[in-house]
Amino acid sequence: MKAIIVEDEFLAQQELSWLIRQHSQIVIEAIFDDGLDVLKYLQSHQVDVIFLDINIPSLDGMLLAQNISKFASKPLIVFITACKEHAVDAFELEAFDYILKPYHEMRIVTLLRKLENHVRQDQTQNNAPPRPASHSINLVKDERIIVTDINDIYYAEAHEKLTFVYTRREEFVMSMNMTEFCSRLPEEYFFRCHRSYCVNLSKIREIEPWFNNTYILKLRDLEFQVPVSRSKVKAFRQLMRL
Repeated sequence: MKAIIVEDEFLAQQELSWLIRQHSQIVIEAIFDDGLDVLKYLQSHQVDVIFLDINIPSLDGMLLAQNISKFASKPLIVFITACKEHAVDAFELEAFDYILKPYHEMRIVTLLRKLENHVRQDQTQNNAPPRPASHSINLVKDERIIVTDINDIYYAEAHEKLTFVYTRREEFVMSMNMTEFCSRLPEEYFFRCHRSYCVNLSKIREIEPWFNNTYILKLRDLEFQVPVSRSKVKAFRQLMRL
């Protein structure tokens, strides 16, 4: 696991670095004392976790975390600060943890174990076996039944008691509601992102912030954009690790 420390007090840098090296396998890639320098670094480097002080020059830790929260692939953020009053704001930004100074060794040890367990679980999920190539579903077009690989489906759209299913080049009409159709799809690859839409997660090209803290999903090969409703945002963020 790769990490950076963002802290403008030299002694605090040294103490935290020692604790991390002493009690974990985390590799400290760099140490910064300025928020803007961190943003520049992250443009060309990827890390798993950032130990982030709040009171730092140029760009404070909260603003820096807000910028990082918009990344497509975000590192975990652990705030390290002497200020208790930012805790609520930190967790609204989905911080992994919030550590108060002065450091207590056992508190840091507990955090490091939690970090390593979290990353280990993520790696286990990512190494899960891929779906079988032969996994298919029967779609209907012009009274013909077309056996279709589920990976060819980009999204589905509800139209009252019917469900329209879209591949890259074709449209199919299923005589069933969206709930019934979605039940036939593997939930690890398809997400009901809206009352009227279900999307193939592997076809998402870009996740664009939209009004009311929702998203619009741009798909590969298609011009159509799929909305994520407010009621589905939290589940979608967790699923996509946003």
